[in-house]
Amino acid sequence: MPEAFIYDAVRTPRGKGRPDGSLSGITPLSLGTQVLEAIRDRNDLDTNYVDDVIYGCVSPVADQGADIARTAVLMADYAQTTSGIQVNRFCASGLDACNMAAAKVMAGEARLAIGGGVECMSRLPINSDGGAWPIDPSSALKNYFTPQGIGADLIATIDGYSREDVDSYAVESQRRAATAWEGEFFTKSIVPVRDQAGDIALDRDEHMRPDASLDGLAALKPSFADMGEMAFDAVAIQRYPEVEFVNHVHHAGNASGIVDGAAGVLIGSREVGDALGLTPRAKVLGGASIGSEPCIMLTGPADVSTKLLSRLGMKPEDIDLYELNEAFAAVVLRMMNALDIPHEKINVNGGAIAMGHPLGATGAMILGTVLDELERRGESTALVTLCAGAGQAAATVIERV
Repeated sequence: MPEAFIYDAVRTPRGKGRPDGSLSGITPLSLGTQVLEAIRDRNDLDTNYVDDVIYGCVSPVADQGADIARTAVLMADYAQTTSGIQVNRFCASGLDACNMAAAKVMAGEARLAIGGGVECMSRLPINSDGGAWPIDPSSALKNYFTPQGIGADLIATIDGYSREDVDSYAVESQRRAATAWEGEFFTKSIVPVRDQAGDIALDRDEHMRPDASLDGLAALKPSFADMGEMAFDAVAIQRYPEVEFVNHVHHAGNASGIVDGAAGVLIGSREVGDALGLTPRAKVLGGASIGSEPCIMLTGPADVSTKLLSRLGMKPEDIDLYELNEAFAAVVLRMMNALDIPHEKINVNGGAIAMGHPLGATGAMILGTVLDELERRGESTALVTLCAGAGQAAATVIERV
């Protein structure tokens, strides 16, 4: 079976997902196109060898719909023979896109493929695409549907994480992200976004709050207490009757930020890399996905990581660096406890609490981030994982070449 190698990884900076965000005037198509252009130009790439582009996109409607991956391929002037497909596994979409690209290479279906994603949350907010899972009463009742924030607070309640625990994690995420930017750790992968005039619209993650403090976060009201009181705490307790009440500890300061952004990862075989003069940076050892209990929803990362490591004949201590999307602080705390991961090995440059979570793109973004950090530190192996809606998770293990 052919091996799959990562040859390049790029991402845009993350813009605030609001009307006043720096990327709100940039279309999703433009973001996705600029990523593909950067991959082509950075590698002097003959795009006739790129067989497929796979983009995660969680709200594939309006100007993010109609298979934005193929449209971006055409706009980036790739070879007409390069196909494109749009995929959605909620927050894990971007990483699943990379896993699918690697699988195509390993199966011999593709010589080169690009996995990535795009999400413009300033233009298309969460749940813009609707769907039966939360809306159809037959589904919502059967699966004890609650919003993700209720699930995060339920994790904190069951595992015993206090408001100070989750706020402390959030402050450290902000500190690490600020240190990484000051140290120029992200510059290898960042592609500045340009507007229609060709001027730089954004070249730095703009969601960060490096001045965040425990005192400042303590003043914020829990974001999900009202909706919990309205109905969803009762649903959660019905599913988890051992819980007397849900302790609401999450808010905007210790949960992932709403942002715009796009990313892409160039993956191919050793043979095509040699033919095109490309230097491999890492080998994809494997990927996996898993389903988890859908009411609490966010517990999958530890399970999918265990599943993948077992399949690869590895143990958690064999991994040098971990990247877990910071959907909510309690999600990361639970993963650290479940696999006994020291804090100095996970999200070492901060995460989505500080920099934001452009839903369909984040998985590809953090895959590139951890690869850059492996190279900077001279380390070998990394595991990337994300929880996803309806009780799911995805994971990938890479080994630096």
